[in-house]
Amino acid sequence: MSNLWRHSATTIANLVRLKQVSATEVAKDALARLDAVNPSINAVVDFHPDEVIAQAKATDAAIAAGKPMGPLAGVPVTIKINIDQAGFATSNGLKSKANLIASENNPVVDGFLRAGATLLGRTNTPAFSCRYFTDNQLFGPTKNPRDPALGPGGSSGGAAAATVSGIGCIGHGNDIGGSVRYPAYACGIHGLRPGLGRVPTCNESGPDRTIGFQIMSVQGPLARTVNDVRLGFHAMAGRDMRDPWYFEAPVATGYNPKLAAMCLRPEGIEIAPEVEAAMLDSAERLRDAGWTVIELDQIPPLMEASMIMHVLWVADAPEQKIAEAVAEGDPGAIAAMRGAVAKVGPVDLARYSDTLTRRANLVREWLTFLERFPVLLLPVSSKLPLAADADLTEGYEFIYDNQHFMAGLPAIGVPSMTVSTGMVGASPVGVQIVATRMREDLCLAAGEAIEARGAPAMPIDPIIA
Repeated sequence: MSNLWRHSATTIANLVRLKQVSATEVAKDALARLDAVNPSINAVVDFHPDEVIAQAKATDAAIAAGKPMGPLAGVPVTIKINIDQAGFATSNGLKSKANLIASENNPVVDGFLRAGATLLGRTNTPAFSCRYFTDNQLFGPTKNPRDPALGPGGSSGGAAAATVSGIGCIGHGNDIGGSVRYPAYACGIHGLRPGLGRVPTCNESGPDRTIGFQIMSVQGPLARTVNDVRLGFHAMAGRDMRDPWYFEAPVATGYNPKLAAMCLRPEGIEIAPEVEAAMLDSAERLRDAGWTVIELDQIPPLMEASMIMHVLWVADAPEQKIAEAVAEGDPGAIAAMRGAVAKVGPVDLARYSDTLTRRANLVREWLTFLERFPVLLLPVSSKLPLAADADLTEGYEFIYDNQHFMAGLPAIGVPSMTVSTGMVGASPVGVQIVATRMREDLCLAAGEAIEARGAPAMPIDPIIA
């Protein structure tokens, strides 16, 4: 069977379990697809073909022996270069960490392996994973397969570009300010940011992260179908006590009131006409699926939450962050670090404490709101996906002003998901779905209803400039 790379994770796993195709055939097909398209987009920057085939053969041997297989049996999955995968460098796009070889797996990697996935390769990220654009001095830029004039998003731009191009069915990403949701938006696929603590993570190759990163950064999947996002999330969310924030949520009850709120311009945030049209279209798709969608003028504070996210991101040793970016010699990282520090201003102990206290107030307000409206529709960004390196050409303030929908929600810690709704010319467009704690299932249910009534995000051949 050829062109297996076109299939979803759901289909691949079923074919492998039913022995209609072998995991080894899937792996060889995936490697061939990688060889064919990756040189033009630079999405996968590290992979060991012999190990990929060895993993697949082990899956086939287990199936032949009658062993029970996980839900991702033989499914090709990519891993971002900023988490530990034994035998690979956890470089985070940095020349200074090019030889930081992990000896243990991050829990996310172990979760995929338990589910039976084949780890295909490692995907690119901006230096320090700190931009909405994917480029670094170690591996170079990743191109958006939809249109090379657009950025692929960041920081999981490599994962999104690979997935939309058929290099793997599911891409691993992580998100502290939009790094799963924005690349999914920019490349025209789907991406889930789980709630805080739902997916365990730990990189034993480096020190523990500071408190801002601990309470905002999460691991999440990107995929071309919402059900594949679900499979990726469930694989990643397995129990692992190496993460002190991890908790085991009760199994979702299945209760879905099919009630959603929609807010186009909270706090007067301006959005592009195409973004508004995608929002209104998504609301109609939900209504067609039997949902009640209520349009609101206001929601709990989002712009303040966005500033809180930035304060917690840069507050720990801001001058050191800038110095590290300068030492790396990466223009994008330097601009991002300097821009964020200048935007936030001085952060002393009193302001840091006040910020954490105010965060608790906002979390309470948001959770109370989400008790009334279990699902909230928001834009992903104020604008359509931005041109490559727009942060360098337009300036940091431009990015900050247009990404409140990305940056605000990590400070609250609730799940949120980008759902692609189609194309506007050469540009992808989509909507963001927000739900309350432990209700990633509601994001996925609403996402499936929207997906079912629009053009699916099929794998594409990259457009080459």
